[in-house]
Amino acid sequence: MDALLTAANLVSSADPELRQIVAISLTVSLSAVAVAAALGLPLGAAVALARFPGRSAVIVTLNALMGLPPVVVGLAVYLMLSRSGPLGALGLLFTPPAMVIAQAILVLPIIAALTRQIVEDLWTEYGEQLISLGVGPLRAIPTLLWDGRYGVLTAVLAGLGRAAAEVGAILIVGGNIAGVTRTMTTAIALETSRGDLGLALALGLILITLVLLINAAAFFLTRLAGRAYG
Repeated sequence: MDALLTAANLVSSADPELRQIVAISLTVSLSAVAVAAALGLPLGAAVALARFPGRSAVIVTLNALMGLPPVVVGLAVYLMLSRSGPLGALGLLFTPPAMVIAQAILVLPIIAALTRQIVEDLWTEYGEQLISLGVGPLRAIPTLLWDGRYGVLTAVLAGLGRAAAEVGAILIVGGNIAGVTRTMTTAIALETSRGDLGLALALGLILITLVLLINAAAFFLTRLAGRAYG
C-alpha cells in the first residue's frame, strides 16, 4: 500500500526524475520508430510488389525476424559499437543513439513485414486497374502506401509498442545511466532490484497507460481501415 501511495504521489507531483526518465524513453522509442518506418515502409512495399528469385525466403525471413530476441540484438549492436568493433570509433556505446539503433533493428522487421502484407493485398485488388493506367508495380508503391495508410499506421504503432516495452537490448547498449540512457523499462528493473517499489510502480503505471493508448489508437485505425475498404 505504501508503494502505491508513493507511486501516486510521484505521478501527481510530476517528479523531476520521473519526467526525465519518461522523456528519454519517448525520445529514444519515437526516434527508433521513425528510423524503422523510413526503412521498413519502402522495403516492405518493394518485397510485396517485386518478383525475384528467393522472394519467398525473404518473406519468411522478415516474418521470422519479427520475433527477434532483444538480448541478441543488444549483443550484436554492442559488438559493433564497442571499441574493438567496426563502429567503435564513433563512440556511440552507452548513448541514446546506440539505443535508437538497437530498437530500430527490433522494430524494422515488424513494420516491413506488416507493410508487405498490406501492400500485397492492395496490389491483388487494384493491380490490374493500375497496370491498365500504365502504372507498374514499383511506381505504384506511393499510391498503395497512401491507400493503405490506416493499416500502415497500425503497423507503425505496433512497432512503437514493441519499442516502448523493450528492455533487454537497450540495457546492454545503453548501460542504464541516470539522466542519459535510463528509460522506463530499465528504471523499473533497477528500482525493483533496489527495493524502491514506489518509483518502479509509478513508471509501470505510465508505461501501461502508454501501451494502452498505442493499442487503442491501433484498434481505432483498424476500424477506420475496415470502413474504408469495406
